[in-house]
This record gives sequence, structure tokens and C-alpha cells, in this order.
Amino acid sequence: MPRVKRGFKARQRRNKILKEARGARGGHSKLFKTAFITVTRARVFAYRDRKTRKRDFRRLWITRINAAAREQGISYGRLMFGLKEAGIELDRKVLAEMAVNDPAGFRLVVQRIQ
Repeated sequence: MPRVKRGFKARQRRNKILKEARGARGGHSKLFKTAFITVTRARVFAYRDRKTRKRDFRRLWITRINAAAREQGISYGRLMFGLKEAGIELDRKVLAEMAVNDPAGFRLVVQRIQ
């Protein structure tokens, strides 16, 4: 069997990693070995934080809805229960947006369930 040196494919693979490591400091963007570790860790953090972002936004929306609901004299839990009972299908993202940018509309929703 002929000898295969893999020069082109190996260089292609290394350059792909180095391209992804651009912006890292020092050798982390220039040396393959450290760049590979940097990129691998970055991918792990990105995967983890895609999940975390969903949790963080939900917490933020709940906090905003609760604050706006309490201004109307109702707790968050009672508001969400009332929405479900009234058959109003607004998710937390929309409710939080209303609470911040359209207080009058939010007030109407609260009045509808009371």
C-alpha cells in the first residue's frame, strides 16, 4: 500500500480550529494545541449556556410580570391561575413585554381575570 501523508486534510482540519479560535489571546489563537483546547472549552460553554439563557430569560419575565401584577394588587401566582381559568393564552414572554411597554394593556388583562 502506498504511504499517505495526509498533509492537505490535516492542515485543513487544523486551520478550521485556528479560524474558530480567532480573537483568543496569545497562543490560544496561534498554536494548534492550545487553540484546540480553547475551542473545545468554548463549545462546551456555548452548549451549556444555550440552556442557561432559556432559564435566565424565564426568570426575568416572571420577575417583570410579578412586579407589574403587584402594582395592580394581584400576585404572580393568582395572575397566572386567573389567565388559565379565563382561557387567555398569553405566554410569559408576551406578558412581560406588555408589563414593560404597554402597562394599559396589561392592566386590561388583569381586570379581565378579576
